[in-house]
Amino acid sequence: MSSEATSPQLIVGLGNPGSKYENTRHNVGFLAIDRLAKLWQIGLSEHKKFQGWFGEGMSPVGKIRLLKPTTYMNNSGQAIRAVIDWYKIPPEAVMVIYDDMDLPVGRLRLRLSGSAGGQNGMKSAIAHLGTQKFPRLRIGIGSAKSNEKDAVSHVLGTFAPNEKGAIDEVLNLTVSAVELSLKQGVEKAMSLYNNQSVESKSAS
Repeated sequence: MSSEATSPQLIVGLGNPGSKYENTRHNVGFLAIDRLAKLWQIGLSEHKKFQGWFGEGMSPVGKIRLLKPTTYMNNSGQAIRAVIDWYKIPPEAVMVIYDDMDLPVGRLRLRLSGSAGGQNGMKSAIAHLGTQKFPRLRIGIGSAKSNEKDAVSHVLGTFAPNEKGAIDEVLNLTVSAVELSLKQGVEKAMSLYNNQSVESKSAS
């Protein structure tokens, strides 16, 4: 028997607003939302009440809402809370997409629940939702050197030329994983996509 997990009704991509951060590793969550919005033809517009870029429209299985918080990463939970309170969405129906240094570039990992794992946007999301029990999709951005200064410059840096093709393919996988989560449940998508890997290629 599969779990009684609620199908996602709100998909959130984490990142930082502004051109300075536009194509950084930390913003792959925004990139994923942009790709979903384009595929599903959902317009995103700045929404003061929800503290982010927000849009609603139709996914392959029905109504869906997309959000890119503009609160900056560390306060992402405020925007998520504003949307779920307005639409009466239960926390378990929120899927959050974000970057993960513990995964190599070319990998993604879906989970039904779990801790923030040191990711400040997820810490904020968990604090504002009051639970860890909501699905999340982590996109690998590769690890930095050992100290924190290196970690900050890593996540706020852009992808290397040889990684860009892999990120593009992983964003396509992300879209497929999200659509399967909506159609057949997150657990089904986990079984299919958590072991897939895209190789970074040398720049030609």
